[in-house]
Amino acid sequence: MKIVRFIHEGKAATGILKDGRVFAADGSIYGRLRMVETESLPLKEATLLPPVLPSKVVAVGLNYRDHAEEVGAPIPSEPILFMKPSTSVIGPEEPIVHPSACNRMDYEAELALVVKEKAYRVREKDAFRFILGYTCCNDVTARDLQTKDGQWTRAKSFDTFCPIGPFIETEIDPGRLNVVSRLNGETRQSSNTRQFIFPVFELFSFISHIMTLLPGDVITTGTPSGIGAMKPGDTVEIEVEGIGVLRNGIIAEGAGTAD
Repeated sequence: MKIVRFIHEGKAATGILKDGRVFAADGSIYGRLRMVETESLPLKEATLLPPVLPSKVVAVGLNYRDHAEEVGAPIPSEPILFMKPSTSVIGPEEPIVHPSACNRMDYEAELALVVKEKAYRVREKDAFRFILGYTCCNDVTARDLQTKDGQWTRAKSFDTFCPIGPFIETEIDPGRLNVVSRLNGETRQSSNTRQFIFPVFELFSFISHIMTLLPGDVITTGTPSGIGAMKPGDTVEIEVEGIGVLRNGIIAEGAGTAD
C-alpha cells in the first residue's frame, strides 16, 4: 500500500494511492486505514505533502561502501549517526532553498524508513514490526560548511534540507532496492541497498538502543557514491525502486517560491 498526505478540501489529509488516483482515507496511518472509494482525484492533480511529519530525523552517514571509498573514509565499525531537525522536512515539488551562507549544496539520494510505533531497545529480529514503511529522502548537505565546521549539524539542518516522499510504501523488501538520483534529468547516483554496510533492521535496532523512536520518526539510511552540487535553477530527483520519484527544484535564498 502507498500512503500519501495531500491537500483535500483545503486541509491536509491522509490518502492511499491506487491505480494512479489518490483516494481519501479514514483511520490512522499507524493503525488501520480505510480507503474512501467515493473520494479521489488523479495523482497528477493532487498537491502532495511530506508523507509524514516526524518529531526527528535520524540519519546515517557512510552506509554504502562505494561512498566511503569516494570520500576517502574508512569503513565504519558501527553506524555513524547525525540528526536533521523536523523543520528541515519538505515534500515533493517544494523548493529546496540554497542558503546564502553556503557555497556548495549537495544532493544525497537515500532510502528512508518511517517508524510505526514507539520503539526502544528493539532487537534486530523484531525491528520490522516497528516499521510502517519506506520512502525517498534527499539528505541535502552544505558541503563546504560540513568541511569548515568539522561536524555535521549546521551543514545538514537548514530549512528545506530534508525533502521526503512522495509516498510511504508499506510492502517492500528494503534489502534489494535500486537508489538513484538525477540532476536536471542526468543520472548522478545509481546503487542498490544490497551495498549497505549496515542493513535496515540492524540500523533500527542500533538506533533504538540509543534513543526512543516515536511514531512518524524518520530514519535515513545513507547515500551511495556520486554526490554532487546543486544550484538555483536545477531540478533534482530521488528515485527508490518500488516507491516512486521525489522531485524538487532549487531556488536561491530570498527568491520566493519556485515556478
